[in-house]
Amino acid sequence: MRCIVYVDGFNLYYGLFSYNPYAPKWVKDEVSGNRKFRWLDLYSLFADVLPKTNRIATVKYFTAYVNGERDPLKPIRQQAYINGLLSYRKEVRITLGQFKSNIVDMPLARPIGRKKYAQVIKTEEKGSDVNLAVHMVNDGWKDEYDMAVLCSNDTDLIEAVKIVRHDTGKLVCWVTPNTVFPSKEIKPHVNFHRKIMNKHLKRNQLPEVIPGTNITKPANWN
Repeated sequence: MRCIVYVDGFNLYYGLFSYNPYAPKWVKDEVSGNRKFRWLDLYSLFADVLPKTNRIATVKYFTAYVNGERDPLKPIRQQAYINGLLSYRKEVRITLGQFKSNIVDMPLARPIGRKKYAQVIKTEEKGSDVNLAVHMVNDGWKDEYDMAVLCSNDTDLIEAVKIVRHDTGKLVCWVTPNTVFPSKEIKPHVNFHRKIMNKHLKRNQLPEVIPGTNITKPANWN
């Protein structure tokens, strides 16, 4: 079966690798173990997660360049990963949105005297969900795949999933990290659901040095 994989980059990254202090202990432990596997070969990862009867034509990766306000090396690590992935896997296509960081006034949950607001740094990624939805629907109409593989837990994509299934007549396989709780709103609208496990991450890493290049895995990703 012909497949195209649509990856919400930040959704996948935070689901697999970002520490959440409010998460159950088993999730914290799993995320801690996942972090050394950030040098991910996305193509082989999804080939491993999906049944072997499927053939992945393209992995479309939707992300944005981060800023280095809090960690000046973060954009350098991200660029190394993007360069390494594109150099090693010709089947991967990257579409960029925008990463925005602004200081905004937010209301306090418990106001202190007259102080009802506090200034906070609000970071958000703009464009990836829209870009992903447009590509997935457009590719369906163009008969580029038999099954769309969606890797995102973002409920904003439900309408795109419904169009792909009911208007283009294609199948939708939904893939989420086992460290996130799958959206109850998305689940009724997909044909299949698969989970990314720690074993999948471990088996599907890029070479530490990308062949034919000087691109290397960031030292603190080990």
